[in-house]
Amino acid sequence: MGKTKVLVVDDSAIVRKIFTDLISREPDLEVVGVAPDPYVARDKIVHTRPDVVTLDIEMPRMDGLTFLKKLMHYFPLPVIIVSSLTPKGSQMALEAMDLGAVEVLAKPGSAYTVGDLGVQLVEKIRAAAQIRYLKGATKGNNSEPPRDTIAPLTQTSQKIIAIGASTGGTEAIKEVLLRLPSNSPGLVIVQHMPPKFTSAFASRLDGMCALEVKEAQDGDSVLTGRALIAPGAYHMLLRRSGARYYVQVKDGPLVHHQRPSVDVLFNSAAQSAGANAIGVILTGIGADGADGMLAMKEQGAYTIAQDESSCVVFGMPKEAIKKGGVHKVMPLLRIPEEIRRHLS
Repeated sequence: MGKTKVLVVDDSAIVRKIFTDLISREPDLEVVGVAPDPYVARDKIVHTRPDVVTLDIEMPRMDGLTFLKKLMHYFPLPVIIVSSLTPKGSQMALEAMDLGAVEVLAKPGSAYTVGDLGVQLVEKIRAAAQIRYLKGATKGNNSEPPRDTIAPLTQTSQKIIAIGASTGGTEAIKEVLLRLPSNSPGLVIVQHMPPKFTSAFASRLDGMCALEVKEAQDGDSVLTGRALIAPGAYHMLLRRSGARYYVQVKDGPLVHHQRPSVDVLFNSAAQSAGANAIGVILTGIGADGADGMLAMKEQGAYTIAQDESSCVVFGMPKEAIKKGGVHKVMPLLRIPEEIRRHLS
């Protein structure tokens, strides 16, 4: 197999140099060009035919979102967004994911050491390279269900729903949450994302869903009708005190190159909730979540994996299935229905 060809688009010469150096160290990756703005990038894409593009979204001459829209229309490619950690940067990054970008990465220096950044960058490039794009298939099909079709659950109990996702997960999580009623059991969610982006992601979902969605803070209670999203750069664990579930948000080493890690959440859900938990593993690269999902299943939890045909990248679900930790494999849009069926 040939090397994965990468084009780096960024108006900062320093970022172009850092990215080129980090990518060029990897035997399976190759930088085929760099561009300071979308106009140069357009020509280089035509000539070098890259497999993956890293794209800064705040640039002169043409902003990254406008360029991304054109790129997805005429020349669909896996795009990794590189953004500053400002509120504006986070919002633009989420809009870019809506337009078809597959991953988001924080600007060097704002979230990671260069060493950590290198790990994140090459992992995301490898994930993006696995995606098979269909022209025009980047966006959904008006899939938001009308609010009044989401009937409340007839009974609720001390159940917990734990969800883990990575590449392609922002859209997948949205599709699941949109289809859950306002009296769903409390949800705890890990989506691999840098800090700051998770709070923008949570507030965006909060405005769309029947559920309350918020970025988790240490000690937050897990309540009926509430979804807690692990903050970027921190692990989130489910804890129990008497009848009350709450989350612990803490620092710690990267697990599967990730913080937050799905395995950390799932293992804690296995310990704290046991058979009261439902575990869901969605699209993403790598094996994060496979061990934790098996632990959940062994403790009596009900476990669901997204199927290959509906995944952006069938890495994490595949590993969980291979480990034997999954009860049911199904298309994304049937997962909320299956959660409700199991709860009833």
